[in-house]
Amino acid sequence: MIKKACLEVLEELKKGKIKDQDSFNILKIKISKKYGLKEILTNIKILCYLSKKDVKKFKDILITKPSRTSSGVTVVAIMSKPKKCEHGKCIYCPGGPGSVFGDMPQSYTGSEPATMRGIRNKFDSYLQVFNRLEHYILMNHDISKIELIIMGGTFMNFDKKYRDEFIGYAFKALNDFSKMFFDDGFNLEKFKKFFELPGEVDDKKRTIEIQEKLLKLRNKCDLSKEQLRNERSSVRCVGLTIETRPDFADLRYGNEMLRLGCTRVELGVQSVYDEVLKKIERGHTSKESIESIRILKDLGFKINIHYMIGLFVNYKKDLDGMKNLFVSDDYKPDMLKIYPCAVIKGTKLYDLWKNDEYEVLSNEKAIKLISEFKKFVPEYCRIMRVQRDIPSKNIAAGVNLSNLRQYLDKNCRCIRCREYKSGEISGVKLKVLEYKSSRGKEFFISHEGRVSPNLFKKNVHEGRIASFPNPKIFGFCRLRFPSQYLRKEIVEGSALIRELHVYGSSVKIGERGKGIQHRGFGKKLLEKAEEICKKNNIKKIIVISGVGVREYYRKLGYKKEGVYMVKKLN
Repeated sequence: MIKKACLEVLEELKKGKIKDQDSFNILKIKISKKYGLKEILTNIKILCYLSKKDVKKFKDILITKPSRTSSGVTVVAIMSKPKKCEHGKCIYCPGGPGSVFGDMPQSYTGSEPATMRGIRNKFDSYLQVFNRLEHYILMNHDISKIELIIMGGTFMNFDKKYRDEFIGYAFKALNDFSKMFFDDGFNLEKFKKFFELPGEVDDKKRTIEIQEKLLKLRNKCDLSKEQLRNERSSVRCVGLTIETRPDFADLRYGNEMLRLGCTRVELGVQSVYDEVLKKIERGHTSKESIESIRILKDLGFKINIHYMIGLFVNYKKDLDGMKNLFVSDDYKPDMLKIYPCAVIKGTKLYDLWKNDEYEVLSNEKAIKLISEFKKFVPEYCRIMRVQRDIPSKNIAAGVNLSNLRQYLDKNCRCIRCREYKSGEISGVKLKVLEYKSSRGKEFFISHEGRVSPNLFKKNVHEGRIASFPNPKIFGFCRLRFPSQYLRKEIVEGSALIRELHVYGSSVKIGERGKGIQHRGFGKKLLEKAEEICKKNNIKKIIVISGVGVREYYRKLGYKKEGVYMVKKLN
Protein backbone atom coordinates (compact mmCIF):
# COMPACT_ATOMS: atom_id res chain seq x y z
CA MET A 1 0.00 0.00 0.00
CA ILE A 2 2.85 2.40 0.85
CA LYS A 3 4.45 1.81 -2.54
CA LYS A 4 1.17 2.47 -4.38
CA ALA A 5 0.59 5.62 -2.32
CA CYS A 6 4.12 6.93 -3.02
CA LEU A 7 3.84 6.26 -6.75
CA GLU A 8 0.50 8.08 -6.85
CA VAL A 9 2.15 11.07 -5.15
CA LEU A 10 4.80 10.98 -7.88
CA GLU A 11 2.13 10.96 -10.61
CA GLU A 12 0.51 14.04 -9.05
CA LEU A 13 3.89 15.78 -8.89
CA LYS A 14 4.45 15.10 -12.59
CA LYS A 15 1.23 17.01 -13.40
CA GLY A 16 3.03 20.18 -12.27
CA LYS A 17 0.24 21.56 -10.08
CA ILE A 18 2.14 21.18 -6.78
CA LYS A 19 4.29 24.29 -6.32
CA ASP A 20 4.87 24.62 -2.54
CA GLN A 21 5.07 22.64 0.71
CA ASP A 22 1.54 23.54 1.85
CA SER A 23 -0.12 22.08 -1.25
CA PHE A 24 2.25 19.10 -1.14
CA ASN A 25 1.32 18.36 2.50
CA ILE A 26 -2.38 18.47 1.62
CA LEU A 27 -1.70 15.97 -1.19
CA LYS A 28 0.20 13.60 1.14
CA ILE A 29 -2.63 13.67 3.72
CA LYS A 30 -5.25 13.01 1.03
CA ILE A 31 -3.40 10.04 -0.48
CA SER A 32 -2.42 8.60 2.91
CA LYS A 33 -6.10 8.55 3.91
CA LYS A 34 -7.08 7.05 0.57
CA TYR A 35 -4.84 4.03 1.14
CA GLY A 36 -5.69 3.71 4.85
CA LEU A 37 -2.12 4.29 6.03
CA LYS A 38 -1.57 4.55 9.78
CA GLU A 39 0.78 7.53 9.36
CA ILE A 40 1.01 10.39 6.89
CA LEU A 41 3.60 9.72 4.19
CA THR A 42 6.91 11.43 4.87
CA ASN A 43 9.10 12.94 2.17
CA ILE A 44 11.87 10.44 2.93
CA LYS A 45 9.54 7.46 2.38
CA ILE A 46 8.40 8.93 -0.92
CA LEU A 47 12.00 9.54 -1.97
CA CYS A 48 12.79 5.87 -1.37
CA TYR A 49 10.47 4.90 -4.24
CA LEU A 50 11.74 7.50 -6.71
CA SER A 51 14.47 7.13 -9.31
CA LYS A 52 17.55 9.37 -9.21
CA LYS A 53 16.10 11.27 -12.16
CA ASP A 54 12.79 11.93 -10.37
CA VAL A 55 14.58 12.89 -7.12
CA LYS A 56 16.63 15.48 -9.01
CA LYS A 57 13.54 16.81 -10.82
CA PHE A 58 11.40 17.26 -7.69
CA LYS A 59 14.12 17.91 -5.06
CA ASP A 60 12.87 21.44 -4.27
CA ILE A 61 9.57 19.96 -3.07
CA LEU A 62 10.76 16.64 -1.63
CA ILE A 63 14.05 17.48 0.08
CA THR A 64 13.15 19.56 3.11
CA LYS A 65 14.93 20.09 6.41
CA PRO A 66 14.19 17.40 9.01
CA SER A 67 11.40 18.24 11.46
CA ARG A 68 12.48 19.38 14.91
CA THR A 69 11.39 18.14 18.31
CA SER A 70 9.84 20.77 20.58
CA SER A 71 12.07 19.72 23.50
CA GLY A 72 15.18 20.36 21.42
CA VAL A 73 16.49 16.78 21.44
CA THR A 74 15.56 13.42 19.91
CA VAL A 75 15.24 10.50 22.34
CA VAL A 76 16.77 7.10 21.61
CA ALA A 77 15.76 4.57 24.28
CA ILE A 78 17.63 1.25 24.29
CA MET A 79 17.03 -1.83 26.41
CA SER A 80 19.64 -3.84 28.32
CA LYS A 81 19.43 -7.64 28.37
CA PRO A 82 17.34 -9.59 30.95
CA LYS A 83 19.04 -9.94 34.33
CA LYS A 84 17.76 -10.71 37.81
CA CYS A 85 18.05 -8.03 40.49
CA GLU A 86 20.44 -9.06 43.25
CA HIS A 87 17.92 -8.31 45.99
CA GLY A 88 15.27 -10.55 44.43
CA LYS A 89 12.05 -9.22 42.93
CA CYS A 90 9.56 -6.59 44.09
CA ILE A 91 6.09 -8.08 44.55
CA TYR A 92 4.55 -5.94 41.77
CA CYS A 93 7.38 -6.45 39.28
CA PRO A 94 6.65 -8.31 36.01
CA GLY A 95 9.26 -9.55 33.60
CA GLY A 96 12.76 -10.74 34.35
CA PRO A 97 14.41 -13.98 33.27
CA GLY A 98 11.96 -16.90 33.26
CA SER A 99 8.85 -14.72 33.73
CA VAL A 100 5.39 -15.58 32.42
CA PHE A 101 6.23 -13.24 29.53
CA GLY A 102 9.45 -15.10 28.74
CA ASP A 103 12.99 -13.84 29.34
CA MET A 104 12.44 -10.09 29.65
CA PRO A 105 14.30 -7.20 31.25
CA GLN A 106 13.27 -6.77 34.88
CA SER A 107 9.93 -4.90 35.26
CA TYR A 108 9.00 -5.14 31.55
CA THR A 109 6.48 -7.42 29.81
CA GLY A 110 7.83 -7.47 26.25
CA SER A 111 4.89 -5.45 24.87
CA GLU A 112 6.40 -2.01 25.46
CA PRO A 113 7.75 -0.32 22.28
CA ALA A 114 11.33 -0.05 23.63
CA THR A 115 11.26 -3.69 24.79
CA MET A 116 10.00 -4.89 21.41
CA ARG A 117 12.84 -3.02 19.70
CA GLY A 118 15.24 -4.59 22.18
CA ILE A 119 13.96 -8.09 21.44
CA ARG A 120 14.05 -7.48 17.68
CA ASN A 121 17.68 -6.36 17.98
CA LYS A 122 18.78 -9.09 20.42
CA PHE A 123 19.27 -6.45 23.16
CA ASP A 124 22.40 -5.32 21.29
CA SER A 125 22.92 -1.59 21.87
CA TYR A 126 24.66 -1.06 18.50
CA LEU A 127 21.78 -2.64 16.58
CA GLN A 128 19.13 -0.86 18.66
CA VAL A 129 20.61 2.60 18.08
CA PHE A 130 21.00 2.01 14.32
CA ASN A 131 17.42 0.72 14.13
CA ARG A 132 16.03 3.75 15.94
CA LEU A 133 18.04 6.26 13.91
CA GLU A 134 16.89 4.59 10.69
CA HIS A 135 13.25 5.00 11.77
CA TYR A 136 13.81 8.66 12.72
CA ILE A 137 15.31 9.37 9.28
CA LEU A 138 12.30 7.73 7.61
CA MET A 139 10.03 9.94 9.72
CA ASN A 140 12.08 12.98 8.64
CA HIS A 141 13.25 13.78 12.18
CA ASP A 142 16.41 15.67 13.01
CA ILE A 143 18.93 13.36 14.70
CA SER A 144 21.79 15.79 15.32
CA LYS A 145 21.05 15.98 19.07
CA ILE A 146 20.37 12.63 20.69
CA GLU A 147 19.39 11.87 24.27
CA LEU A 148 20.30 8.25 25.04
CA ILE A 149 18.13 6.54 27.65
CA ILE A 150 19.33 3.20 29.02
CA MET A 151 16.31 1.11 30.05
CA GLY A 152 15.85 -2.40 31.39
CA GLY A 153 15.78 -2.12 35.17
CA THR A 154 18.84 -1.57 37.38
CA PHE A 155 21.60 -0.96 34.85
CA MET A 156 24.29 -0.57 37.52
CA ASN A 157 23.46 -4.12 38.62
CA PHE A 158 25.42 -5.37 35.58
CA ASP A 159 29.17 -5.97 35.75
CA LYS A 160 31.60 -3.30 34.54
CA LYS A 161 32.50 -5.12 31.31
CA TYR A 162 28.86 -5.32 30.19
CA ARG A 163 28.18 -1.67 31.12
CA ASP A 164 31.22 -0.43 29.21
CA GLU A 165 30.41 -2.47 26.12
CA PHE A 166 26.71 -1.64 26.10
CA ILE A 167 27.22 2.12 26.34
CA GLY A 168 30.43 2.06 24.27
CA TYR A 169 28.63 0.43 21.36
CA ALA A 170 25.75 2.88 21.70
CA PHE A 171 28.21 5.76 21.23
CA LYS A 172 29.88 3.89 18.39
CA ALA A 173 26.53 3.46 16.64
CA LEU A 174 25.92 7.23 16.77
CA ASN A 175 29.42 7.87 15.40
CA ASP A 176 29.26 5.20 12.70
CA PHE A 177 25.78 6.28 11.55
CA SER A 178 27.13 9.83 11.25
CA LYS A 179 30.21 8.73 9.30
CA MET A 180 28.23 6.47 6.96
CA PHE A 181 25.45 8.88 6.00
CA PHE A 182 26.37 12.44 7.08
CA ASP A 183 29.98 13.03 6.06
CA ASP A 184 28.96 15.77 3.62
CA GLY A 185 25.27 16.34 4.24
CA PHE A 186 22.77 13.51 4.24
CA ASN A 187 23.56 10.87 1.59
CA LEU A 188 20.12 9.54 0.60
CA GLU A 189 21.35 7.06 -2.01
CA LYS A 190 23.82 5.46 0.40
CA PHE A 191 21.11 5.32 3.09
CA LYS A 192 18.64 3.63 0.69
CA LYS A 193 21.20 1.09 -0.46
CA PHE A 194 22.35 0.11 3.03
CA PHE A 195 18.84 -0.22 4.50
CA GLU A 196 17.52 -1.94 1.34
CA LEU A 197 14.89 0.68 0.59
CA PRO A 198 12.27 0.87 -0.67
CA GLY A 199 10.97 -2.02 1.37
CA GLU A 200 8.86 -2.85 4.39
CA VAL A 201 10.59 -1.43 7.46
CA ASP A 202 9.50 -4.32 9.71
CA ASP A 203 10.11 -7.14 7.21
CA LYS A 204 11.92 -9.90 9.16
CA LYS A 205 14.15 -11.04 6.29
CA ARG A 206 15.25 -7.47 5.60
CA THR A 207 15.88 -6.89 9.32
CA ILE A 208 18.13 -9.97 9.55
CA GLU A 209 20.13 -8.93 6.48
CA ILE A 210 20.69 -5.42 7.83
CA GLN A 211 21.69 -6.76 11.25
CA GLU A 212 24.24 -9.09 9.62
CA LYS A 213 25.77 -6.13 7.77
CA LEU A 214 25.91 -4.07 10.96
CA LEU A 215 27.49 -6.86 13.02
CA LYS A 216 30.30 -7.06 10.45
CA LEU A 217 30.89 -3.33 10.92
CA ARG A 218 30.66 -3.53 14.71
CA ASN A 219 34.29 -4.24 15.49
CA LYS A 220 35.78 -3.74 18.95
CA CYS A 221 35.20 -0.36 20.52
CA ASP A 222 36.76 1.64 23.32
CA LEU A 223 34.29 3.65 25.41
CA SER A 224 36.55 6.68 25.99
CA LYS A 225 37.60 6.82 22.31
CA GLU A 226 33.99 6.66 21.13
CA GLN A 227 33.06 9.43 23.56
CA LEU A 228 35.88 11.56 22.15
CA ARG A 229 34.70 10.84 18.58
CA ASN A 230 31.18 11.85 19.51
CA GLU A 231 32.23 15.35 20.59
CA ARG A 232 32.47 16.28 16.89
CA SER A 233 30.07 13.80 15.33
CA SER A 234 27.10 14.92 13.20
CA VAL A 235 24.94 12.74 15.47
CA ARG A 236 25.87 13.74 19.02
CA CYS A 237 24.80 12.44 22.40
CA VAL A 238 23.77 15.56 24.32
CA GLY A 239 22.50 13.62 27.35
CA LEU A 240 22.62 10.09 28.73
CA THR A 241 20.14 8.68 31.24
CA ILE A 242 20.63 5.56 33.37
CA GLU A 243 17.91 3.76 35.35
CA THR A 244 18.99 2.40 38.73
CA ARG A 245 17.96 1.83 42.36
CA PRO A 246 19.03 3.76 45.47
CA ASP A 247 21.14 0.81 46.68
CA PHE A 248 23.01 0.93 43.36
CA ALA A 249 23.53 4.69 43.43
CA ASP A 250 26.09 5.37 46.15
CA LEU A 251 29.36 7.26 45.56
CA ARG A 252 31.06 4.30 43.90
CA TYR A 253 28.24 3.81 41.40
CA GLY A 254 27.85 7.57 40.96
CA ASN A 255 31.47 7.86 39.86
CA GLU A 256 30.98 4.94 37.48
CA MET A 257 27.96 6.62 35.90
CA LEU A 258 29.99 9.79 35.39
CA ARG A 259 32.70 7.81 33.61
CA LEU A 260 30.07 6.25 31.33
CA GLY A 261 28.94 9.74 30.28
CA CYS A 262 25.70 9.78 32.26
CA THR A 263 24.08 13.16 32.97
CA ARG A 264 20.71 12.12 34.43
CA VAL A 265 19.77 9.33 36.83
CA GLU A 266 16.29 7.80 36.99
CA LEU A 267 16.05 6.58 40.56
CA GLY A 268 13.46 4.01 41.66
CA VAL A 269 12.51 5.46 45.05
CA GLN A 270 8.90 4.11 44.82
CA SER A 271 7.87 5.17 48.35
CA VAL A 272 8.92 7.40 51.24
CA TYR A 273 7.48 4.91 53.75
CA ASP A 274 9.79 2.19 55.09
CA GLU A 275 6.86 -0.07 55.99
CA VAL A 276 5.74 0.05 52.35
CA LEU A 277 9.24 -0.61 51.03
CA LYS A 278 9.45 -3.65 53.30
CA LYS A 279 5.99 -4.88 52.28
CA ILE A 280 6.80 -4.73 48.56
CA GLU A 281 10.19 -6.42 49.15
CA ARG A 282 12.02 -3.49 47.62
CA GLY A 283 15.40 -4.32 49.12
CA HIS A 284 16.31 -0.83 50.35
CA THR A 285 15.03 1.76 52.82
CA SER A 286 14.11 5.43 52.59
CA LYS A 287 17.47 6.23 54.22
CA GLU A 288 19.29 4.78 51.20
CA SER A 289 17.03 6.81 48.88
CA ILE A 290 17.83 10.03 50.71
CA GLU A 291 21.57 9.33 50.83
CA SER A 292 21.80 8.41 47.15
CA ILE A 293 19.84 11.52 46.08
CA ARG A 294 22.22 13.75 48.03
CA ILE A 295 25.33 12.04 46.59
CA LEU A 296 24.03 12.17 43.02
CA LYS A 297 23.10 15.86 43.27
CA ASP A 298 26.51 16.66 44.74
CA LEU A 299 28.11 14.91 41.76
CA GLY A 300 26.04 17.12 39.43
CA PHE A 301 23.41 14.67 38.15
CA LYS A 302 19.85 15.60 37.30
CA ILE A 303 17.49 13.44 39.36
CA ASN A 304 14.31 11.85 38.03
CA ILE A 305 12.50 9.99 40.82
CA HIS A 306 10.14 7.09 40.11
CA TYR A 307 7.30 7.02 42.62
CA MET A 308 4.51 4.45 42.88
CA ILE A 309 1.04 5.18 44.28
CA GLY A 310 -1.52 2.61 45.46
CA LEU A 311 0.92 0.60 47.59
CA PHE A 312 -0.90 -0.57 50.76
CA VAL A 313 -1.74 2.95 52.00
CA ASN A 314 -4.96 4.98 52.05
CA TYR A 315 -5.68 8.05 49.94
CA LYS A 316 -4.45 10.58 52.52
CA LYS A 317 -1.19 8.76 53.18
CA ASP A 318 -0.58 8.39 49.45
CA LEU A 319 -1.08 12.13 48.96
CA ASP A 320 1.08 12.99 51.98
CA GLY A 321 3.84 10.73 50.67
CA MET A 322 3.93 12.51 47.31
CA LYS A 323 3.75 15.93 48.95
CA ASN A 324 6.68 14.94 51.15
CA LEU A 325 8.84 14.68 48.04
CA PHE A 326 8.79 18.48 47.96
CA VAL A 327 8.10 19.34 51.61
CA SER A 328 11.20 17.48 52.78
CA ASP A 329 14.57 18.88 51.73
CA ASP A 330 15.79 15.27 51.44
CA TYR A 331 14.08 14.60 48.10
CA LYS A 332 13.06 17.56 45.88
CA PRO A 333 13.61 15.84 42.52
CA ASP A 334 14.21 17.74 39.29
CA MET A 335 11.86 15.39 37.50
CA LEU A 336 9.22 12.89 38.55
CA LYS A 337 7.57 9.80 37.10
CA ILE A 338 4.39 8.74 38.89
CA TYR A 339 3.43 5.10 38.44
CA PRO A 340 -0.01 3.99 39.71
CA CYS A 341 0.46 0.41 40.89
CA ALA A 342 -0.89 -2.14 38.42
CA VAL A 343 -1.55 -5.82 39.09
CA ILE A 344 0.12 -8.02 36.50
CA LYS A 345 -0.03 -11.78 36.11
CA GLY A 346 2.98 -13.71 37.34
CA THR A 347 3.74 -11.37 40.26
CA LYS A 348 3.34 -11.88 44.01
CA LEU A 349 0.96 -8.93 44.01
CA TYR A 350 -1.27 -10.77 41.55
CA ASP A 351 -1.58 -13.65 44.03
CA LEU A 352 -2.40 -11.24 46.88
CA TRP A 353 -5.05 -9.57 44.74
CA LYS A 354 -6.62 -12.92 43.80
CA ASN A 355 -6.80 -13.80 47.51
CA ASP A 356 -8.43 -10.42 48.37
CA GLU A 357 -5.31 -9.35 50.30
CA TYR A 358 -4.65 -6.31 48.13
CA GLU A 359 -7.07 -3.53 47.17
CA VAL A 360 -6.29 -1.98 43.82
CA LEU A 361 -6.20 1.73 43.08
CA SER A 362 -9.05 2.53 40.69
CA ASN A 363 -8.79 4.83 37.68
CA GLU A 364 -11.07 7.35 39.40
CA LYS A 365 -9.01 7.47 42.61
CA ALA A 366 -5.74 7.73 40.69
CA ILE A 367 -7.07 10.67 38.67
CA LYS A 368 -8.25 12.44 41.82
CA LEU A 369 -5.03 11.70 43.71
CA ILE A 370 -2.62 12.86 41.00
CA SER A 371 -4.75 15.93 40.19
CA GLU A 372 -4.71 16.96 43.84
CA PHE A 373 -0.96 16.36 44.09
CA LYS A 374 -0.14 18.41 40.97
CA LYS A 375 -1.19 21.56 42.83
CA PHE A 376 1.79 21.10 45.17
CA VAL A 377 4.45 20.47 42.52
CA PRO A 378 6.94 23.39 42.39
CA GLU A 379 7.93 25.10 39.18
CA TYR A 380 11.46 23.66 39.18
CA CYS A 381 10.16 20.08 38.69
CA ARG A 382 8.95 18.40 35.51
CA ILE A 383 6.34 15.61 35.75
CA MET A 384 7.65 13.29 33.05
CA ARG A 385 5.02 10.55 33.19
CA VAL A 386 1.90 9.61 35.16
CA GLN A 387 1.57 6.02 33.92
CA ARG A 388 3.78 3.06 33.01
CA ASP A 389 4.18 2.13 29.35
CA ILE A 390 2.62 -1.31 29.96
CA PRO A 391 -0.25 -2.10 27.53
CA SER A 392 -3.66 -2.37 29.22
CA LYS A 393 -4.04 -5.94 27.91
CA ASN A 394 -1.29 -7.00 30.35
CA ILE A 395 -2.90 -5.30 33.38
CA ALA A 396 -5.14 -7.66 35.36
CA ALA A 397 -6.37 -4.98 37.79
CA GLY A 398 -5.66 -1.39 38.73
CA VAL A 399 -5.14 1.74 36.66
CA ASN A 400 -5.27 0.80 32.98
CA LEU A 401 -5.80 4.13 31.22
CA SER A 402 -3.03 4.62 28.67
CA ASN A 403 -4.12 8.27 28.29
CA LEU A 404 -4.37 8.98 32.03
CA ARG A 405 -2.75 12.43 31.73
CA GLN A 406 -5.66 13.71 29.66
CA TYR A 407 -8.02 13.19 32.60
CA LEU A 408 -5.90 15.12 35.10
CA ASP A 409 -6.45 18.63 36.40
CA LYS A 410 -4.39 21.02 34.24
CA ASN A 411 -3.89 23.45 37.14
CA CYS A 412 -0.17 22.75 37.42
CA ARG A 413 3.07 24.77 37.59
CA CYS A 414 5.44 21.94 36.62
CA ILE A 415 7.86 22.48 33.75
CA ARG A 416 6.03 20.14 31.38
CA CYS A 417 2.79 22.10 31.73
CA ARG A 418 4.58 25.39 31.03
CA GLU A 419 7.33 24.54 28.54
CA TYR A 420 7.43 26.46 25.29
CA LYS A 421 6.43 24.64 22.09
CA SER A 422 6.27 27.26 19.34
CA GLY A 423 4.81 30.63 18.41
CA GLU A 424 5.52 34.30 19.03
CA ILE A 425 6.99 35.12 22.43
CA SER A 426 6.89 38.34 24.44
CA GLY A 427 7.70 39.79 27.84
CA VAL A 428 10.64 37.45 28.43
CA LYS A 429 12.12 37.86 31.91
CA LEU A 430 14.95 36.16 33.77
CA LYS A 431 13.75 34.61 37.02
CA VAL A 432 15.72 33.02 39.87
CA LEU A 433 14.16 30.61 42.35
CA GLU A 434 16.35 29.70 45.33
CA TYR A 435 15.64 26.68 47.55
CA LYS A 436 17.34 24.19 49.86
CA SER A 437 17.75 20.63 48.67
CA SER A 438 19.64 17.59 50.04
CA ARG A 439 21.64 19.85 52.41
CA GLY A 440 22.81 22.01 49.51
CA LYS A 441 21.47 25.17 47.92
CA GLU A 442 19.77 25.21 44.52
CA PHE A 443 19.12 28.05 42.09
CA PHE A 444 16.54 27.46 39.36
CA ILE A 445 17.27 30.16 36.79
CA SER A 446 14.68 30.45 34.04
CA HIS A 447 13.61 32.55 31.06
CA GLU A 448 9.84 33.00 31.24
CA GLY A 449 7.27 34.98 29.28
CA ARG A 450 4.12 34.81 27.19
CA VAL A 451 3.09 33.28 23.88
CA SER A 452 0.64 34.64 21.33
CA PRO A 453 -3.05 34.45 22.44
CA ASN A 454 -4.06 32.22 19.52
CA LEU A 455 -1.40 29.67 20.40
CA PHE A 456 -2.46 29.83 24.05
CA LYS A 457 -6.07 29.00 23.16
CA LYS A 458 -4.97 26.15 20.89
CA ASN A 459 -2.76 24.62 23.57
CA VAL A 460 -5.48 24.85 26.22
CA HIS A 461 -7.91 23.12 23.87
CA GLU A 462 -5.43 20.30 23.29
CA GLY A 463 -4.74 19.99 27.01
CA ARG A 464 -1.03 20.70 26.69
CA ILE A 465 -0.77 23.57 29.16
CA ALA A 466 -2.59 24.75 32.26
CA SER A 467 -6.08 26.14 31.79
CA PHE A 468 -4.93 29.47 33.21
CA PRO A 469 -2.27 31.70 31.60
CA ASN A 470 0.85 30.51 33.45
CA PRO A 471 4.03 32.12 32.11
CA LYS A 472 5.68 29.86 29.58
CA ILE A 473 9.21 28.66 30.26
CA PHE A 474 11.68 29.04 27.38
CA GLY A 475 14.82 27.74 29.03
CA PHE A 476 16.37 27.10 32.43
CA CYS A 477 19.57 26.36 34.30
CA ARG A 478 20.01 24.35 37.52
CA LEU A 479 22.84 25.72 39.67
CA ARG A 480 23.85 23.94 42.89
CA PHE A 481 26.09 24.82 45.78
CA PRO A 482 26.96 21.26 46.89
CA SER A 483 26.66 20.01 50.46
CA GLN A 484 29.88 17.99 50.18
CA TYR A 485 32.93 17.74 47.93
CA LEU A 486 33.10 14.20 46.59
CA ARG A 487 35.64 14.36 43.74
CA LYS A 488 38.97 16.03 43.10
CA GLU A 489 37.36 18.32 40.50
CA ILE A 490 34.79 19.52 43.05
CA VAL A 491 36.84 21.51 45.52
CA GLU A 492 35.58 23.81 48.25
CA GLY A 493 34.32 27.01 46.68
CA SER A 494 32.89 25.19 43.65
CA ALA A 495 29.38 25.25 42.21
CA LEU A 496 27.69 22.75 39.91
CA ILE A 497 25.58 23.40 36.83
CA ARG A 498 23.43 20.28 36.74
CA GLU A 499 21.32 21.20 33.74
CA LEU A 500 21.07 23.79 30.99
CA HIS A 501 18.10 23.46 28.65
CA VAL A 502 16.50 25.69 26.04
CA TYR A 503 13.09 24.73 24.65
CA GLY A 504 11.63 25.24 21.22
CA SER A 505 12.19 23.38 17.95
CA SER A 506 15.68 21.92 17.81
CA VAL A 507 18.22 23.45 15.48
CA LYS A 508 21.21 21.59 14.14
CA ILE A 509 24.51 22.25 15.89
CA GLY A 510 26.11 25.38 14.42
CA GLU A 511 22.91 26.61 12.73
CA ARG A 512 20.37 29.32 13.54
CA GLY A 513 16.65 28.90 13.14
CA LYS A 514 13.35 30.71 13.53
CA GLY A 515 12.86 29.39 17.07
CA ILE A 516 14.65 30.36 20.26
CA GLN A 517 17.52 27.86 20.15
CA HIS A 518 21.01 29.10 19.26
CA ARG A 519 19.96 32.72 19.93
CA GLY A 520 21.81 33.31 23.16
CA PHE A 521 19.22 32.11 25.68
CA GLY A 522 21.57 29.44 27.04
CA LYS A 523 24.47 31.86 27.21
CA LYS A 524 22.42 34.37 29.21
CA LEU A 525 21.38 31.66 31.67
CA LEU A 526 25.04 30.71 32.16
CA GLU A 527 25.98 34.36 32.64
CA LYS A 528 23.35 34.68 35.38
CA ALA A 529 24.68 31.51 37.04
CA GLU A 530 28.20 32.97 36.97
CA GLU A 531 26.89 36.23 38.44
CA ILE A 532 25.25 34.35 41.33
CA CYS A 533 28.49 32.44 41.93
CA LYS A 534 30.60 35.59 42.06
CA LYS A 535 28.23 37.19 44.57
CA ASN A 536 28.64 34.11 46.76
CA ASN A 537 32.46 34.03 46.44
CA ILE A 538 32.39 30.89 44.26
CA LYS A 539 35.65 30.56 42.31
CA LYS A 540 34.90 27.59 40.07
CA ILE A 541 31.88 26.45 38.02
CA ILE A 542 31.64 22.76 37.16
CA VAL A 543 29.26 21.55 34.43
CA ILE A 544 28.05 17.98 34.04
CA SER A 545 27.88 18.03 30.28
CA GLY A 546 26.64 15.55 27.73
CA VAL A 547 29.53 14.30 25.60
CA GLY A 548 28.11 16.00 22.52
CA VAL A 549 27.75 19.38 24.25
CA ARG A 550 31.38 19.80 25.31
CA GLU A 551 32.21 21.87 22.22
CA TYR A 552 29.46 24.33 23.16
CA TYR A 553 31.01 24.92 26.57
CA ARG A 554 34.52 25.19 25.11
CA LYS A 555 33.35 28.13 23.01
CA LEU A 556 32.18 29.82 26.23
CA GLY A 557 35.53 29.47 27.95
CA TYR A 558 35.05 26.14 29.73
CA LYS A 559 37.74 23.46 29.73
CA LYS A 560 37.53 19.72 30.25
CA GLU A 561 38.68 18.57 33.66
CA GLY A 562 38.12 14.92 34.45
CA VAL A 563 34.53 14.11 33.47
CA TYR A 564 33.34 17.73 33.70
CA MET A 565 33.61 21.03 31.84
CA VAL A 566 34.92 23.72 34.20
CA LYS A 567 35.54 27.43 34.31
CA LYS A 568 37.53 29.46 36.83
CA LEU A 569 35.87 32.70 37.92
CA ASN A 570 37.88 35.86 38.62
